[in-house]
Amino acid sequence: MLSINNADRTIYVVDDEESIQRLLDHWVREKWGYTLRTFGDGESCLDEAETAPDLIILDIMLPGIGGIDALKVLKQRFPELPVIMLSAQGRIEVAVESLKLGASDYFSKPIDFQKLEISIKNCLEMHDLAREVVRLRAMLQKGLKFDNIVSVDGTMKSVFALVNKAKESDISVLIQGESGSGKELIARALHFTGKRRTGPFVVVNCASLPRDLLESEIFGHERGAFTGAIQRKIGKFEFANGGTIFLDEIGELDFSLQAKLLRIIQTKQFERVGGNVTISTDVRIVSATNRDLMLGVKEKTFREDLFYRLSAFMIQLPSLRERRADILLLAEHFMRKSCAEQKKATHSFSRKTLKMLYEYPWPGNVRELEHAIEHSVLMAEQETIQCSDLPMAVQAFSSGDGETTSLRSLFSDNDIVLPFEKMKEEGIRHALKVTHGNVLEAAKRLKIGRATLYRLIERYKIES
Repeated sequence: MLSINNADRTIYVVDDEESIQRLLDHWVREKWGYTLRTFGDGESCLDEAETAPDLIILDIMLPGIGGIDALKVLKQRFPELPVIMLSAQGRIEVAVESLKLGASDYFSKPIDFQKLEISIKNCLEMHDLAREVVRLRAMLQKGLKFDNIVSVDGTMKSVFALVNKAKESDISVLIQGESGSGKELIARALHFTGKRRTGPFVVVNCASLPRDLLESEIFGHERGAFTGAIQRKIGKFEFANGGTIFLDEIGELDFSLQAKLLRIIQTKQFERVGGNVTISTDVRIVSATNRDLMLGVKEKTFREDLFYRLSAFMIQLPSLRERRADILLLAEHFMRKSCAEQKKATHSFSRKTLKMLYEYPWPGNVRELEHAIEHSVLMAEQETIQCSDLPMAVQAFSSGDGETTSLRSLFSDNDIVLPFEKMKEEGIRHALKVTHGNVLEAAKRLKIGRATLYRLIERYKIES
């Protein structure tokens, strides 16, 4: 999901005390940057809320319609709307009633604004996840199904047949394939065409976070679990309850976390970091990797028992160079999509451009092809896309010996000179390609630190 600026979030405050309104205006609007509207009673808020704001802070003791009754009306109109309740009484039974009626959180006055800021962020994150589910359901109804994925190649039809067999089951699925080959798309197809389609689809990238942060991200944490844990955090497995959790780059999961994941698969239970309350969860696990997990088992970097639990049903995605019948079909599809997004007239490809697209080995697979076509549409000065409109890496490729020349083509006897930043980017892409996306090994070969490589990957927006 795209990050959203606080100023683009609208928060309603409903409280009849002017001092509380001023305090919340100071913190919520001035300090934290949210767009704020204040109301002195429940009726005026309900009259105004024909469309839902992003969040409402609602006092329980109000003139006219009380906060509890206003909460009931709001949850009937907007079931997913996050509402934080305020009360000067601080009675446990009032807090419990509010939470049962669907309130997201409860604060006693005087307000702890440090905790309120964290609560608002958490509530908005949960709201975003709920809206993402609604958006994806709408896309599904418009025809985003696995059998509409652009392909005429027989190997992909075999993949679709496997998805068809597994979609109505809760069996754990392991999707294997090179970076950019469409593993997440297949995972979404499994979820949104299967019996859990009405539940959440939650993505976890196991390679994007350090071990400690990843553990908190997956399992959540309790307040005080570690330095900086000043508020309880709900983990991805709780968010995914009733739906599917997609563990991308599972081969990068820290060995110590693999035992915890194995326990969830076996018992469907876990504890938050720093907690002792056992939480039950009902999720389907779909994982993906571009690495050879059996090699990881042999090298003792991946648990054998976890591998067999995750790979109860396996789907192997072919690389784009293994499904060449799809290259030009996909190029046409992405060209039309990019022209529409960039508000350009529909283009076409010159014959030489089509030949170059077909012969290029596409080490980054479908993702690289899509980005290449987006680049070409942006660069095109004519309605026919020329070879010179293609990314430099595609132009620099020589198919004379049928092999990828990679960086060598950049220094061969031609007049192509890349800027130094582009050379660094191509070097990183090449290192990740030859190490099959293994960031640690790529960093060793590039003779730079792993953290440095992660920063460069983020800078150049490289999918590893």
